[in-house]
Amino acid sequence: MTQPTSTTPPTGRRPAWLTHNVKVLCGVSFLQDAASELLYPILPIFLTTVLGAPPAVVGAIEGLAEGAASVTKVAAGRLSDRFARRPLIGAGYGLAAVGKLLIALATVWPLVLVARVVDRLGKGVRGAPRDALLVDGVPNGQRGKVFGLHRAADTAGAVVGPLIGLALYEALDHRLRPLFWVAVIPAVASVALVAVVHDPGRTGGASAKAVRTRWRSLPGPYWRVLAVLFAFNLINFPDALLLLRAHELGLSTAGVVGAYAVYNLAYAALSYPAGALSDRLPRPLVFAAGLVFFAVGYLGLSLIHAPWLVFVVLPLYGGFAACTDGVGKAWVSTLVPDRQQGSAQGLYQGATGAAVLLAGLWAGLAWGSDGHVPLLVSGAAALALAVALPVLGRSWQANG
Repeated sequence: MTQPTSTTPPTGRRPAWLTHNVKVLCGVSFLQDAASELLYPILPIFLTTVLGAPPAVVGAIEGLAEGAASVTKVAAGRLSDRFARRPLIGAGYGLAAVGKLLIALATVWPLVLVARVVDRLGKGVRGAPRDALLVDGVPNGQRGKVFGLHRAADTAGAVVGPLIGLALYEALDHRLRPLFWVAVIPAVASVALVAVVHDPGRTGGASAKAVRTRWRSLPGPYWRVLAVLFAFNLINFPDALLLLRAHELGLSTAGVVGAYAVYNLAYAALSYPAGALSDRLPRPLVFAAGLVFFAVGYLGLSLIHAPWLVFVVLPLYGGFAACTDGVGKAWVSTLVPDRQQGSAQGLYQGATGAAVLLAGLWAGLAWGSDGHVPLLVSGAAALALAVALPVLGRSWQANG
């Protein structure tokens, strides 16, 4: 396949990979994640202590929400290879804003389920077209930096959001519901910012036959990577259950929010370096390092008993997300031609999201009183995959 040529920018000018869309979409994701993560760490507590939902419901809600997003990601990815991507991105962020409004209105847990599904449907609609625009015109060997910077900006919102939520939680006499209303504001702002994204558009002239055969034409290395990463996500249950574990260890609501902010701070700080490193080293190796961080996080949360140790374990767990999220997308993006970026990203994100759905269901059902067993099982399995992945992935790299 033909790849864009890489050029070295003159001294003092922005790097070639730092395009207008990269900068704008970083801002959009920062605002949306500030909104999402303002409420995310308190949602499991809100569900269990205010609305009376059992822990299994927490896992089921997050798993079903991610499952709904998974189906949408696949469809949106295919559409984004044929039509303009900006309307899909705007619709996705708009649905996420509506989901946050519904959570603010919820008085029973089934409405929270509906809200989370709407929110995650929005994520499904926007994910693949946004990621395709992020790498538009960017060489393979610089895409780790693109996705690393985007994840850093996105996760910086996940630091700011919980800190704002924590400050408001203390200022508003430990009331949870007003925080959900505050989260609507940056969510709406992110939708407005989508208007300045540059979109080259699509002609819509591809034949129906071409659309039907596109998945079959994706290269073999792509399918092998997809299969392994799908298998991994079967043990990667939603972070809401990790936060529930932190609460069960004795952290207060404020402590859980604070620990989650520290986790996201580590995630944000490491995302760009991890992405840049994956432009220099084999991406399976960087991804495998992330799996080691995953194992440390899960096994650590399973084995610790002192609440303060959560503030040690969760930042280490942040290394997992930094070394896998953007790196995985960059890895996938280099395995397919540019004309198939939306379809490839949508299928990858949809399949791994479906795996998270299954992980959330089995982990929620197996949680018991403290989540000890599912945490141990997932941590041990991740360590085994971390050893095997660099060997398996050696032949799955594309040029760059």
